Amino acid sequence: MEYLILFIDNYKMFIIPIAVGAFTQVLKYIIFSIKHGWDISYAMTHGHMPSAHTAFIISLVTSIGYYTGTASGAFAISVALAIIIIDDAVRLRVYTGDQGRYLNMLIRQLPVNEKQFPRLKERVGHKLSEVVAGGILGFILTLILIKLLS
Repeated sequence: MEYLILFIDNYKMFIIPIAVGAFTQVLKYIIFSIKHGWDISYAMTHGHMPSAHTAFIISLVTSIGYYTGTASGAFAISVALAIIIIDDAVRLRVYTGDQGRYLNMLIRQLPVNEKQFPRLKERVGHKLSEVVAGGILGFILTLILIKLLS
């Protein structure tokens, strides 16, 4: 027990974002399942409300900023990483979904075997509202966990 407390105390900066990301992924599963029915395969779904990637990275930025200060190199790196991850969630993966939609449309119009060319996923990225909700959730949960662990 003593080692666990020491471990948590030494690695709070990274344990908190992992906990926030896991909680957000579970919350996303619950919200998605309420809308679409309960299926364990939805547990690792991409896209949808809220963005677990954004919650995790905002939690990491907040945690690093709190524990090392906003003038540290680690904070600067975490902000740069956050920009890349959020851009990927909002913009780049949406393009992948668009390509999937166009390819699915072509497959339906061409005389090809649909078993040979299975339907591609069309919803891969996040809507802006899902990313904002994930960011707010990540920030607030991180502040709560920092206070609880202090």
